[in-house]
Amino acid sequence: MTATIHAARDSAEVAAAADLIERSFRPLQISSSLVPDPTRRQTVMRGWLHLFAQHAADGAGEVWLTDDHSAVTVWFDHTGHPGTPVDYDSRLAAVTGEFLPRFRELDDLLDAHHPNEPHWYGMLFAVDPHRQRQGLGAALISHTLDRLDRDQLPAYLEATGPDNRRLYRRLGFHDMTPADISLADGTTLHRMWRPATRPPARTTTGARR
Repeated sequence: MTATIHAARDSAEVAAAADLIERSFRPLQISSSLVPDPTRRQTVMRGWLHLFAQHAADGAGEVWLTDDHSAVTVWFDHTGHPGTPVDYDSRLAAVTGEFLPRFRELDDLLDAHHPNEPHWYGMLFAVDPHRQRQGLGAALISHTLDRLDRDQLPAYLEATGPDNRRLYRRLGFHDMTPADISLADGTTLHRMWRPATRPPARTTTGARR
């Protein structure tokens, strides 16, 4: 499916991206693991996701959206040192409240298992729940992967479940060893790596900056 996309233009689009990711993540185990209270989950998750989307848009990476805001990707440039959002510790505590230890556990596990080789990190991918299985996610992810191919750079991500794991494999990612990152409650993420090579041709996307 062809999709016209653009980089997030302003803070309003970054907020829209965070909202979309939260809606997409709502059914996932990672969301209920991080925020067990369903009455608090939406607000806490949205605030946490916004921290990282804004950090990427501020120069640590890139935020890409389809023009109708139906799909979004948030990437970080790990060919250097993207760092953490400004005042991350205090802002994370303010956003997560009583659930802070759960988010700290996730941070520690992700940091401990993150590859050292220079790469781009696909931290957050999302498609509107009403627009899934239409090729939007693959098209949007492929936009960045095509650039990484041209620059001969690898990519890394953590898959949240079997469906997106299958999609990432089709896009050239493979499981790493060890593959699984498991939280204390058993929630599991899957480490995946895409070498700096060009895979078979994929859906063409249009993009504007």
